[in-house]
Amino acid sequence: METRGASVKRGVRAGRFRSVLVRLSPLLFWGALWMIVYRAVGKDLLFASPVQVIKQVGGIVSSAAAWRAVGWSMVRMLAAFIIGVASGSVIAALTSASRLADTLLRPALTAVRATPVASFIILALVWLRGTAVPVFAAALMVLPIVWANVTEGVASADWELLEMAKVFRFGRWMTVRHVILPGLRGTFVAACNAAIGLCWKAMIAAEVLSIPRDAMGTQLYNAKIYLRTDALFAWTLLVILLSTVLERLFQRLADRFANPRRKGRVG
Repeated sequence: METRGASVKRGVRAGRFRSVLVRLSPLLFWGALWMIVYRAVGKDLLFASPVQVIKQVGGIVSSAAAWRAVGWSMVRMLAAFIIGVASGSVIAALTSASRLADTLLRPALTAVRATPVASFIILALVWLRGTAVPVFAAALMVLPIVWANVTEGVASADWELLEMAKVFRFGRWMTVRHVILPGLRGTFVAACNAAIGLCWKAMIAAEVLSIPRDAMGTQLYNAKIYLRTDALFAWTLLVILLSTVLERLFQRLADRFANPRRKGRVG
């Protein structure tokens, strides 16, 4: 029995080790590839090593100025996201309720979706102060995505429920509240999920071009100007990590919003 128990324990340990190895395999693979490329290039000015970048990340994390840059970038992104979502939702309501509004606004919204974000950033640099440019550019990227999804959600509303609402003499507000809005929940969440990552990327790009005082994009620009490749890699890595964290956090919040009944379930 003791031998069998020891064998089971060894099997459990081996299973855990394999599980950890599988989870770490992407990190090990890309870390090894990174080191191979670094050795092949052979110039720190062109390509930083993983060790240099990790040291630089440690220096950034311990810097109060760096945390201010991260904090203000997060604030700008959140402001842009809220403005874009609110504007897109309001415009979607207008274009869904009025054929005239749809005729007038749809071409402009389609043009916004088709225009590169760099064009809006350059135009915004002419119109606005540097601190407002990232918010403006990122909000413009969010707005048409939310508008398109909400408009599609309204168009695909359950017409049987709408007819039932008429039979029971629901007013316009009652119909919107009890029929249209519940049906929009899924498309609205999908729009926000698609927009959050794009909002972050557009905001960082706008910061690089507008160079506000405290911003991650400004840090990227400074690293490029002063030829600090390790800092450029480090800030890029932080931008990617924060983007991943934001998307996953928002996904969890969105899932709770889209499926409110899950809160009360156990297991």
